[in-house]
Amino acid sequence: MWLDETNLLWVNPSPNMRSLNEATLYPGVGLLETTNVSVGRGTDTPFELVGAPWIDGQQLASYLNNQRIAGVRFVPVRFTPVSSVFKGEECGGINIIVTDRSRFRPVFGGLELAVALRKLYPSEWKVDNYLRLLVNSDTLERLKHGDSAGEIVRSWSTGLEEFRKARTRVLLYQ
Repeated sequence: MWLDETNLLWVNPSPNMRSLNEATLYPGVGLLETTNVSVGRGTDTPFELVGAPWIDGQQLASYLNNQRIAGVRFVPVRFTPVSSVFKGEECGGINIIVTDRSRFRPVFGGLELAVALRKLYPSEWKVDNYLRLLVNSDTLERLKHGDSAGEIVRSWSTGLEEFRKARTRVLLYQ
């Protein structure tokens, strides 16, 4: 169940995570935080925006929408963060709109965004800084090599299956 289906009150888990939508996007968008893009901190909608002064929002939104990522659309925007990365600088970028949260996969969506940044802005985006939160050097190398988000996710299948088997011993509920 999603929180808004429970009749429970939302409590911000962080000052920069003020909505269920932001929490939904965070697992993918948050991985970009240690790179040289704004993830919307210092705006009214952190984690719903991604941008930088060197990003062409129309180009990035068009590229990402053409990937037909399930459950999400991208709208070009301009924004100026009042704090954090690019404080006081106008950024071009995208507003990320979740259209079907049951189909949207936030980590996959975040990888699609990283692939787009690498492809469209190879000299501007500091891809090596992505490793700090990603913590997966093989994934970073695949991204740098030009693999698609789908190819990267498929490369995790063996390790993910091993993890699923290992965790069955400690699951309290099936």
